[in-house]
Amino acid sequence: MHKYILRRILQAIPLLIVISIVSFALIKLAPGDPVSSFVTPDMSPEDVERIRQNMGLDQPIYVQYWHWLVNMLSGDWGYSLVNHRPVLTLIMERLPATIGLMGSALFLSLLISVPLSMYAAARKNKAADKVLSLISYIGISIPSFWFGIMLIYLFAVKLQWLPSMGMRTIGVNSFLDVVKHGILPCTVLVFMNVSVYMRYIRSQTISQLEEDYVQIQYAYGSTTGTVLVRHVLKNTLLPVITIFGMSFPELIAGAFITESVFSWPGMGALGITSVFALDYPVIMGITMISSVMLVIGNLLADILYGIVDPRIKTMK
Repeated sequence: MHKYILRRILQAIPLLIVISIVSFALIKLAPGDPVSSFVTPDMSPEDVERIRQNMGLDQPIYVQYWHWLVNMLSGDWGYSLVNHRPVLTLIMERLPATIGLMGSALFLSLLISVPLSMYAAARKNKAADKVLSLISYIGISIPSFWFGIMLIYLFAVKLQWLPSMGMRTIGVNSFLDVVKHGILPCTVLVFMNVSVYMRYIRSQTISQLEEDYVQIQYAYGSTTGTVLVRHVLKNTLLPVITIFGMSFPELIAGAFITESVFSWPGMGALGITSVFALDYPVIMGITMISSVMLVIGNLLADILYGIVDPRIKTMK
């Protein structure tokens, strides 16, 4: 297994380099000039050019990329053009908020979607299955920002049960206060995730229920619940593992739209702010850390495949 993990890590290095090159090129080709953030009306063209030289933007793009790559590998991720602070410091400050929100949403999504999907599959084309499928289609169809605004209007404005934005109440420093602020954004993420996850897991469960080993268990007198929990569940975990691997980058990158709607001080909100402000160093930092987490998520998924189903030979 150690050789397999090492080989996957070595294979990921060229992939990350390609991602960094493409991302860097796209950012440089995007409209807008980061120098404009520092320009004032009384500046002369010579002053503007001097700022451009100090930022290294007067050099060819491949030279700029090389300097960025060397600095990043040495731990210097650059400075934010907006906050004038180290990019790595900004990311580490926002990371706990994103991990808390996204981790809770992912855990609750899997906890809810797995039993609901298996329940719907066991009652295929019956009333319960049709209701859950309808809810799933609604969750897939509606925009997350609209759903978030509706929740804010109902629970924060009308009923005044929950706070509408932020992570903490000013002057209050308690875990319960953080939980109250996280209920609405977490609800949006869970509803959207469960709606998508149910389609994968339900489909896999239905295919497993049609297998011969399930019919044999029924012939032995096993109940539907016993067959689902003891036999079908293990094979149904494969799409769950795939979902986990795909969702792993979100634990770091955050949910851009949801965090912006609820003013959640995480990586997603930082990313949106950086894009609109043309804060290229922060954008590159978030892009690269998300890419690394995607590679790690896929690696963990492959390892879990081999653990859940030994027939999948991924460790050799």
